Amino acid sequence: MSSFDPIFDGRTKGFPHAAGSAALSQIGARGWRLLAEDLPLPVAVLKASALEANSRWMQAFLERSGARLAPHGKTTMSPELFARQLADGAWGLTVADARQMRVARVAGASRIVVGAEIVAEQDLAYIARATADDPALEVFMLADSAPGVRRMSAAMAASPAAGRLNVLVEIGYANGRAGCRDLATALAVARTARQAPGLALAGVEAFEGLNQSLPAAQSAERVSDLLEDVATAARAIDAEGLFSTDEVILSVGGSAFFDLAVEHLREVRLSKPSLVLIRSGCYLSHDVGLYERSYAELLDRSALARALPGRLENALEVWAYVISVPEPGRAILGAGRRDIGADAGLPKVLSHGRQPRPSRPRRGPKGGAADVGGGPAERPARAHGLSRIRRCGGRRHDRPRPLPPLLHLRPLAPDLPRGRRLRRHLRDPDLLLRSPRRRA
Repeated sequence: MSSFDPIFDGRTKGFPHAAGSAALSQIGARGWRLLAEDLPLPVAVLKASALEANSRWMQAFLERSGARLAPHGKTTMSPELFARQLADGAWGLTVADARQMRVARVAGASRIVVGAEIVAEQDLAYIARATADDPALEVFMLADSAPGVRRMSAAMAASPAAGRLNVLVEIGYANGRAGCRDLATALAVARTARQAPGLALAGVEAFEGLNQSLPAAQSAERVSDLLEDVATAARAIDAEGLFSTDEVILSVGGSAFFDLAVEHLREVRLSKPSLVLIRSGCYLSHDVGLYERSYAELLDRSALARALPGRLENALEVWAYVISVPEPGRAILGAGRRDIGADAGLPKVLSHGRQPRPSRPRRGPKGGAADVGGGPAERPARAHGLSRIRRCGGRRHDRPRPLPPLLHLRPLAPDLPRGRRLRRHLRDPDLLLRSPRRRA
């Protein structure tokens, strides 16, 4: 991993006000305890035990399926987690744009899939310079139009020392995101890429994730149809001898249907060896909402997944104060839309803790305890969440959903203690956490 050690201070959300400043590498030695209120709330935490469990689960899936993984970095935008995924054996990393590609390079990625067709000249120029600066860097970019391919080629030609940019023909579907809508367009893109200087035609790609909002049977059928379109395009492109690389990449990549991608694409037979590349990013931190439901559907579909040891676990939690109870049954939390995204569902409330007892004064006001159960919070307001609760002054413990908007706002995400240490924290009389009635 490249040098990445920024300085943080109280201007960073979650950093103690009286702690001065600290480099990222120094924060762990500070000994801050979330449950002792060493950190100002709201704050997000990542559970180390869940990260480890999720990493093991995905490693087992890849080993048994034969697929490779280039997890999408937009999920966390964390160089430390990128480095962890690479150390766990990820084939590469996926990013959405040139800015995210810079972060992936900081984490040490030598293979980067840019999950979009980049058209901005300065972004393309950066990618060309990056391949010139690092001959070992392999960059793969999506394309669904001949003009887009020509822009890529022109950018690479403008940087004489640039390496080769690998192109993946993107396959789409009606009313979906980007991607060729028919085989003729896909072949035209492939022919252009094959002939374009500075480019190499490396494979075929699609994104199926928009289908996860549909009922399970309907979404699986639509994803299967898209996968068949990917296979058909790959066979047609191969039949014309257009692939430039020794190995053809077949990549379909969300976090909901990667089992179907592997099941379908590993059966595709071409004149060259092929590599099935999935791009799930949410497996590492998971959640108790959208991706827990998707995971349950995956287990219903996939005998391979059901046979794996362990399971995916929620790793991300957000803690916030109950700052007001203005009327019975209604609580206002010191957290809102900028702390917990709600575009794919409301966060799930896990527990509520009381403030320190008067006999052992600590920071924060006195307060009582309340059992809030495991239901969802009400919609987050611009700066304050709404929830139903009986009394004021405690701390709320939410599992956010969806994940990506939150982690973008969290440059500091301290790990919770685990095992016996965590249980000792939970038995601390200064902070009694009530278990939720139901866990997802």
